[in-house]
Amino acid sequence: MERLSAFVLRRKGMVTLLALVAFLIGMGATPIAIQRLSEEYAHPGMPAFEANQEIVRIYGNGGYQRPFVPVVVLPEGSTAQGAKEAIGAAFAAVSAKLPKSRVVSYADTGDPRLVGADGRTTFGLVFPGTYSDGSPPGGGLGETPDESPVIVAAMRPHLPPGSTVHVTGLDTLAPSVEAGGVDVPSKIGIGVLAAVVVLLLVFRSALAFVPILISVLAVFVSFIAILLLTLVMTVHDVALTTMPLLGLGIAVDYSLLLVARWREEQAAGHRGDEAVHRAMAGAGRAVLFSGVAVAIGLVTMVVLPVPFLRSLGIAGMIITAVSVAATLMVLPVLLALAGQRLDRRRGEGARFQSEARAGRAWSAWARGVVRLRRPAALVSGGLLLALTWTALGVNLGLPESRHLRAGGPGHEGVAALHRAGVPAGVITPIDVLVTGDAAAAVERIRRIEGVATVLAPDSPTWRRQGTAVVSVLPVAENGTAAGEATITRIRQAVPDTVKVGGNAAQSMDFQSQTYGAFPWMLGLIALVTFVMLARAFRSLLLPLKAIALNLLSLGAVIGAMVLLWQYGWGTRELLDIQPTGSIGEFVPLTIFAFLYGLSMDYEVFILARMREEYDRGGTTRRAVIEGVGRTGRLVTSAALILFISFAALAMTPELDVKVFASGLALGILLDATLIRGVLVPAVVAMMGRWNWWLPGWAAAVLRVRPSPLRKEAPEPAPAPEPVG
Repeated sequence: MERLSAFVLRRKGMVTLLALVAFLIGMGATPIAIQRLSEEYAHPGMPAFEANQEIVRIYGNGGYQRPFVPVVVLPEGSTAQGAKEAIGAAFAAVSAKLPKSRVVSYADTGDPRLVGADGRTTFGLVFPGTYSDGSPPGGGLGETPDESPVIVAAMRPHLPPGSTVHVTGLDTLAPSVEAGGVDVPSKIGIGVLAAVVVLLLVFRSALAFVPILISVLAVFVSFIAILLLTLVMTVHDVALTTMPLLGLGIAVDYSLLLVARWREEQAAGHRGDEAVHRAMAGAGRAVLFSGVAVAIGLVTMVVLPVPFLRSLGIAGMIITAVSVAATLMVLPVLLALAGQRLDRRRGEGARFQSEARAGRAWSAWARGVVRLRRPAALVSGGLLLALTWTALGVNLGLPESRHLRAGGPGHEGVAALHRAGVPAGVITPIDVLVTGDAAAAVERIRRIEGVATVLAPDSPTWRRQGTAVVSVLPVAENGTAAGEATITRIRQAVPDTVKVGGNAAQSMDFQSQTYGAFPWMLGLIALVTFVMLARAFRSLLLPLKAIALNLLSLGAVIGAMVLLWQYGWGTRELLDIQPTGSIGEFVPLTIFAFLYGLSMDYEVFILARMREEYDRGGTTRRAVIEGVGRTGRLVTSAALILFISFAALAMTPELDVKVFASGLALGILLDATLIRGVLVPAVVAMMGRWNWWLPGWAAAVLRVRPSPLRKEAPEPAPAPEPVG
């Protein structure tokens, strides 16, 4: 770090000019890059995705799309068989009202499974080709336009007097969420405002705006790289949603650490370039290792064959790399040129007095944790283990109707089907594309265990270009284990000419492809992280502890997400939305990728300072107290900025973004409090001198200085409090 700081400080003018030019180019590149981002959630290579794409290409509807399920209850004395003509006219009116739609009913098929045990309850399926507002088929759960009023208005005039019509389906049962997109500028504005307030409280001078300046530079320069990437690959617009907020948090984190260390060196009597050199020697290494830790976590998404996740990972790695570069190359120049002028709010003499010592409040907290280290570790670790145990029950599949709305027309439709003895799975049909002999495929599928019936009308909306689209109605809903087992049996039973699609099959493919190799990937990431941290801390046990606590933190976050989104503990009160009984298949992976690096950031900041204090000849107790006392305020401030930024993002109308952002906000909150504030200092205090052990053979492999065990001097008794 000393060489790097010497290099940039010898070239202050050139570095300043290059930073300004990069900033201006970034401002120009940003709108162009945004226009080139893709909105398509493609999953190439996944069988169900390919089947769904082909269904939509040929028929213009269905596939991943969830149908609307109109449920008709005829008046007393009527039967579906007797009113077959009226039922057919009612569903034909829906087809006329929703052009390009694919509709099926009892009138089309004569299938008795479309009629309940009472003889007067019947239902059908409606796959809109386009919704009434002109939007294409598909969309996230609860984010598609509700066509229930259109369907009811079209059907009612054709049904016998006294009939009732309720439109159900997963979308009508799901909590209504606007699909208006994420208001990125307003979320960034909230994050910047939070950063300014927190940094002003930390620095109490104009120096607070320096980390903001570095983060703005990092974000705009990152868009240059994004623009260049769009020339050679598809970059998804999730990069636009998360990269600015992530950049704000990471760049402020790194800048905050370096600026705070620079102030310490100023308080110790060092001035000018010398203060910058010493700050870089102490904090620069922590910034570099933290950036590598974030990048290692994001590798999880980059190597996956899912374009939107890869885009998210690449964007995260870019903003991290640029933030590290800006912090280590531009910030030293700013501090050398203008640092003292920006930080002269307080008078000379008392100016840096508080910076010369560790924070009193955090030092007192650390002393308390060290003194009560065993109960502190037991209580905090027990709570985190309980949350991690809860995470084992995570549901990544589709939600079940019983977890969704308990009132309204959609619920009344499901209730009517239930009263008539119709299986719950009929509201989650499975679209299957058949090439060749459709009749043979239908008969084979109909005999599979778990299949209620198969719908395959012989009409142009169901048979085109030598193919037939078939809707398989399962007995159990697709979101249940029994429903997924039915899909698996169908796949095993049909020949290659039959492609199984549908919402649930695509979800199952995603889970298999992304989580199948996850344990191996996790092991590789842990190994690389261990080597990096072993070099950084010159220790064998500290990296193991850091990785273990990081994974415990991540498990606890997933457990908290299960409580919040799957079990619904406070979801309505906190986010004004009904829980769905599922947290989505992509959530644990993306939360892991982001939080693994972000939480390791704080770990590196704290442990690096502890190691530094121990190497000065102190004891483990003194290292813990001084390390937490010096970094506690910084870690808390950085975490608070990120927490507010992601909490603001969680207020977006899109359900998927709500879940993802709330998970990150919860993770940062848990990590900065229970993990870094309690468990890390408690465990380090319990491990004693073994924290710092690095035998000669390991040091030779890692190419660093060894750190043999040494006997620690006993701590002096605390001085008595003055009387009077």
